[in-house]
Amino acid sequence: MELLLNLLFAMAVLFALARVGSAIVSKFGLPGLIGEILIGILIANLAIGDWSLMETLGLEMPVPGVEGDMGSEIYTIVYALAELGVIFLLFSVGLETKVKDLLGSGKAALLAAVMGVVLPFIAGLALILAVDGNMNHALFMAAAMVATSVGITARIIKDMKLMDSREARIIIGAAVIDDVLGMIVLAVVKGMSESGFSIGNILSISIQAVLFVVVIILACKFVVPRIYDYFDNRRRKAIEAGKVPASANKLALALIVCLFMAAFAEFIGLAAIIGAFLAGMLFADYAWEWELEHKVESITSFLISFFFLNVGLQVDISTLTDTSVIILSVVVIVLALLTKYVGCGIGTRIADKSMDNHSAFNIVGVGMMPRGEVGIIIASIGLASGAMSQELYAVVVLMSVATTIIAPPILTKMFRKKYPEEYTILAEDRI
Repeated sequence: MELLLNLLFAMAVLFALARVGSAIVSKFGLPGLIGEILIGILIANLAIGDWSLMETLGLEMPVPGVEGDMGSEIYTIVYALAELGVIFLLFSVGLETKVKDLLGSGKAALLAAVMGVVLPFIAGLALILAVDGNMNHALFMAAAMVATSVGITARIIKDMKLMDSREARIIIGAAVIDDVLGMIVLAVVKGMSESGFSIGNILSISIQAVLFVVVIILACKFVVPRIYDYFDNRRRKAIEAGKVPASANKLALALIVCLFMAAFAEFIGLAAIIGAFLAGMLFADYAWEWELEHKVESITSFLISFFFLNVGLQVDISTLTDTSVIILSVVVIVLALLTKYVGCGIGTRIADKSMDNHSAFNIVGVGMMPRGEVGIIIASIGLASGAMSQELYAVVVLMSVATTIIAPPILTKMFRKKYPEEYTILAEDRI
């Protein structure tokens, strides 16, 4: 009874503070997740004398390097809620990733995504190998650099009412492909950190990851439509026969598939979020008709706050006073911005010669810069598995937050330079 009381109190305080943090940063036009991360950092590092907010809430963290230490029971439950939150977040992203859009994204989107994955990965890998020589650290940093947050960029474009523009279609298509490639990269990196670095392991894990994705894509194209048609025909026949058609709970089915596929992905050595993302793709074509996006969003919006809070809880602010960590953070942020800008811009120009440099680099390149929640998710997996140090984790969180803050205003300005707002009086319009 006491545990339940303390847990409910801790959850209520954490969720309330998360919403306050989200609301405050939203006033400045920034994504709410940044406020939730900052609240987590504040909670973890707020101490006055012998008193600390962490202790008051019963959030005793696991001691690094101590095998079997899970922290307090309350923290273990909060951590589980955080993990569920990120699973449902990736499931939601999958619900918006239609296979037909993925396969029909076009040459420009495909090449922009590939170049936007290759350059950041090489840069992140080379940088960390040069700094500390640890292959696991380098691999997770490289994987975090690869990420692109499709949600953040899509929100900006949607708010500007430019979803039908040529550049917007390339950005969204490239971001979707980037998500899939990023999941494959994460699967390979996570597998290699657990089973060791060798050509055999790389091939084995890569084949597993690619096979998993290909099977889901084939299922989306050939299996799911037949299942849908079967239930639709059964419903139609029942109506024609004057009977009340049996109705299945689509949300329950989607959640069961999501959890099973997340568990299966974890079981075969891939990340649970990969299974959740692919499960979402299975239902993407019918998500709107079945109202899945709206229903899953209600679950996600509650649970995901605990994930971003937990991201902040893991950040030891004392590491950010280390000069070497600050310098490394600045270098990583610059590389993260430049590699997406150059890689995606070059990919777009090579694939579509009619696209000018402003559209290819200043719009598509900038639009692919935000790492947002995806980079943070990868860093959290690396930290939890012991494959990423506390210092590098802080660097990735800073990089993800910085790119998420820097890119949106630049993208807005670049879009408006090419597509001025309707009814705006320009210089050439004046008498």
